[in-house]
Amino acid sequence: MQIAEIAQIDKKRVKIRLEDGTCFALYKGEKRRYDLAEGEEVSEELYREICREVLIKRARKRTLYLLERMDRTESQLRLKLSQGYYPQDIIEDAIAYVKSYHYLDDLRYAQNYVRNQKDRKSQRKIQAELLGKGIAGNLVLQALQEEYQQENERDLILKWVEKKNYSSETADLKEKQRMYQFLMRKGFHSSDILHVLEHFSNTL
Repeated sequence: MQIAEIAQIDKKRVKIRLEDGTCFALYKGEKRRYDLAEGEEVSEELYREICREVLIKRARKRTLYLLERMDRTESQLRLKLSQGYYPQDIIEDAIAYVKSYHYLDDLRYAQNYVRNQKDRKSQRKIQAELLGKGIAGNLVLQALQEEYQQENERDLILKWVEKKNYSSETADLKEKQRMYQFLMRKGFHSSDILHVLEHFSNTL
């Protein structure tokens, strides 16, 4: 492949564009190390070496850094990496790398987003915002259904707690265990039961 263009990005980096449209960024020292110049041929072996020794490592490190700063969707990460002039195959590798360690999870992102926004925004608005962030529609619906279903479950638990005149402030350990076991037999999840009992105590 021939180098169609070498353009300066900033004082330290240049963008290499190959004749097939592939672009990648290198530091000027790396450009000199690989002896790259406009119009020169880049062998398949040399390109693979640049990917293996520089681009793959850098893209993975960049992706981890982006996720450390804040939780992001897969779509947002892809955009950030493409803005950094990483080739598509390098982007795919970086995404697969962070997914393998469960650092990137669009469903988890959507669940957290719904949980944090549901008291301030409507379901329709939350759905639109998550879709706008590039999250797949089925994952958005799953997150909405799970979170709002959980909220309904907790409302039902609270009603049972009130019906039984239970107060965690006055109940002894035996009474607490009895209330917990009663709700478990009703089919409620342990995490929801504990959440409501704590909340109920705080609202007395």
